[in-house]
Amino acid sequence: MIRWLGYALMPLVILVIAATIASMLGYGLLWVAGDILPLAKVISKITLVLLLLSIFPLKNYLQFSWAELGFAPKAMFFKQLGQGLALGLLTLLPVLLTLYWLDVHVWDDTRHWTAGKIAEKIGLGLFFAMLIAIGEEILFRGLLLGGLRRKTSIIAAVTISSIYYAALHFLKSKSPLVYADLTPSSGLKLMAEAFANWLNPAILSALLALFVVGVFLAILRSRVPQSLGLCIGCHAAWVWQIKVSRDLFNVNLQADSLFLVNTYYDGVVGSLVSSWLVSALIVYGLWSQRQAKVGRGD
Repeated sequence: MIRWLGYALMPLVILVIAATIASMLGYGLLWVAGDILPLAKVISKITLVLLLLSIFPLKNYLQFSWAELGFAPKAMFFKQLGQGLALGLLTLLPVLLTLYWLDVHVWDDTRHWTAGKIAEKIGLGLFFAMLIAIGEEILFRGLLLGGLRRKTSIIAAVTISSIYYAALHFLKSKSPLVYADLTPSSGLKLMAEAFANWLNPAILSALLALFVVGVFLAILRSRVPQSLGLCIGCHAAWVWQIKVSRDLFNVNLQADSLFLVNTYYDGVVGSLVSSWLVSALIVYGLWSQRQAKVGRGD
């Protein structure tokens, strides 16, 4: 039990170390560069960069090959990427259409859109969504899930990696700090506030939804060998659709069905996403059982 707990807490230790280093680097960067960005944002970005850079030493430490991380040969990887994009569209587009139908999302008619501007938003959105998906999938469904599977059961590995995936999205501090008031300890105070945000009840529905998202992607990664391309494509399609939706639509705070989304987070992720993906997982589980019975000739 103690050993299992150690495996579960090790990613948290790495996260705390990265955030602490980022807090000190963030203050130093602003001290040199001036008032270019809020300290909280600088710390958040540096923490993310440090976590992504940790992929390479951790990969070597765990003695993972790229194939063990989930990368298929090039041709298969790009095929999986396309399949993942299609899966992501299939699994999130119905949610966005439902939110529009229920008037939770309404068209932003205060902005002048042209076909060229919309195409630009769609193209840039897909580019940045792909970058986000590549980094997060290598980190969570590659290193973390793969490392935990070596030491724990598949259920524990999926659960723990999904908890960390969800929680990382809420490691944020929103306290405004005036540049002139910054001190070397300001970053550490913001870091403590960011970790305390995990106890904020306002994040609960979004946290649960992102946990389910993590479970969905972890199951996808576990059931199909070398399937990180599928996970990256699916993840990118979700992020892409959310980015485009937030550009083109506003959240109607007077909508009767507003409870379906979490307005504290992004106005998309929430109880509707949770219930929809849980339903998809149940259907997949039933289909898998049926296929297994057919294979056994039952």
